[in-house]
Amino acid sequence: MTYCVAMRLDAGLVFLSDSRTNAGVDAISTARKLTVFEDPGDRVTVLLTAGNLAISQSVRQILAEGRDDKRSLWTARDMFEAASVVGDAVRQVYKRDADALRDAGVEFNVSLIFGGQIGTERPRLFQIYAAGNFVEATPENCYFQIGEAKYGKPIIDRVIHPAMPLDEAAKCALISMDSTLKSNISVGLPLDLLVYETDTLRVTRFVNIDERNAYFRMIRDTWGQRLRQVFGEIADPEWDAAAPAEFPLARAGDGDRWGQPVRARRERARGEG
Repeated sequence: MTYCVAMRLDAGLVFLSDSRTNAGVDAISTARKLTVFEDPGDRVTVLLTAGNLAISQSVRQILAEGRDDKRSLWTARDMFEAASVVGDAVRQVYKRDADALRDAGVEFNVSLIFGGQIGTERPRLFQIYAAGNFVEATPENCYFQIGEAKYGKPIIDRVIHPAMPLDEAAKCALISMDSTLKSNISVGLPLDLLVYETDTLRVTRFVNIDERNAYFRMIRDTWGQRLRQVFGEIADPEWDAAAPAEFPLARAGDGDRWGQPVRARRERARGEG
């Protein structure tokens, strides 16, 4: 019960998460799913979590308590090593809890997005799976989603590209979230939005968004109005194949191979009129 999205752009990174963890008839609960691990001037890394809340909180706690470990988010030389540290934390929780969860009929279910910048290396973004393995965002696929991803995916696929300015990407992420909120009760406010500009090495642009946030309310109202406006401007289908039309739906002279629907025929009993 969540939706998180993150984008890796030429100018930096965008992270957005909701906070709903339960949406029963009489029990709606929330928990923060975006966590920042920051050493200003040296590194900023951000973790987004989805799936079983107990698992994701355990992973986050292991990472937070590893400050004094020889191999941790605070000592990793680059983002690849840092992503490996996160994967190791997932495996540690799996080793501890997976058997007990299986005995209780519960799947070991966790999905993570992890990104940031360490030193002078460019910002990087990873999606980490329940097995602790991960993939990295590329210019061809510069964003990741976890949780209820399908509702907010179309706008991102049509709009996002690596050269997009950070503020436009943040707007796209918020529209994607609004589409998800509209269609799925298991995703809900408040939201955490963090925009990281390359080489700042500190968090400078973060906001927690609730139902009173003026910008997000404008997004919700404007996006719905503009969708209805564009929908109304698109021509209705023209069924008369003989009449001239700019974009004909049916064309005169088309063969019959796909010109008729598949029909199920009624078999009449012998002697029936």
